[in-house]
Amino acid sequence: MRARIDVAEIEAQTKIRAKYLRALENEEWDLLPGPTYVKSFLRTYAEALDLDAKLLVDEYKLRHEHLSEVELQPISAAAPGRERRRQKPILPPWFFVAVIIAGLVFALYLLGNSGDEDPGQTAAPPPQTTTQRPAATPPAARRARPTRVRLRIEATGPVNVCLKSGDRTLVNGQTLEAGQRTPTFRSKRFRLTLGNNAARLRVNGKTRRVKASSQPIGLAITPGQGRQPLPARKRPVCVP
Repeated sequence: MRARIDVAEIEAQTKIRAKYLRALENEEWDLLPGPTYVKSFLRTYAEALDLDAKLLVDEYKLRHEHLSEVELQPISAAAPGRERRRQKPILPPWFFVAVIIAGLVFALYLLGNSGDEDPGQTAAPPPQTTTQRPAATPPAARRARPTRVRLRIEATGPVNVCLKSGDRTLVNGQTLEAGQRTPTFRSKRFRLTLGNNAARLRVNGKTRRVKASSQPIGLAITPGQGRQPLPARKRPVCVP
């Protein structure tokens, strides 16, 4: 409300339905699809309003996310039926005694046959195994730079505006009064001429002020270089 931004404009910018935006504002979490969507909506909404998205998501997790009862159960807890079954041995005790005796007899047999082996023969070395190291994880891809820029002009006093994008004229020498603003335009490059500095620029959701000047102000606005001054010969000229 302080930024004078309508819900419909945020809905178009964030692709989040207006009813979900109102639910976020009112903390009506039951009206939202689920915790995963809530955190995603909070990040997108916060970035659109130039707020700290991480702080909002952390606060939501602390206040509204809880471990389920299944997650709180101890991992080592065994079912009662399983405990009862463990009390009954599957094999009788004499079976283990017979296995031990058979093992001793087999060991004595191997020792008696080992003396007949040729001492000149040596056992073949065990095959060497090579441990393959896991492939290095590629570094995280860098965030791609935006190729388009969003621009809106807000008048703080009477100001004449000429705005062009390539060969298109977006604002044809219109005089805005204090409090008026243009729609939000999107383009790879804008050329702007202002009659004075009685205006604020909203560039990619961030407010930028215009330096005072006794002459008309010319600016080029691009995603990579931001705002760059334009000499008089390159300023756009509008003929209303």
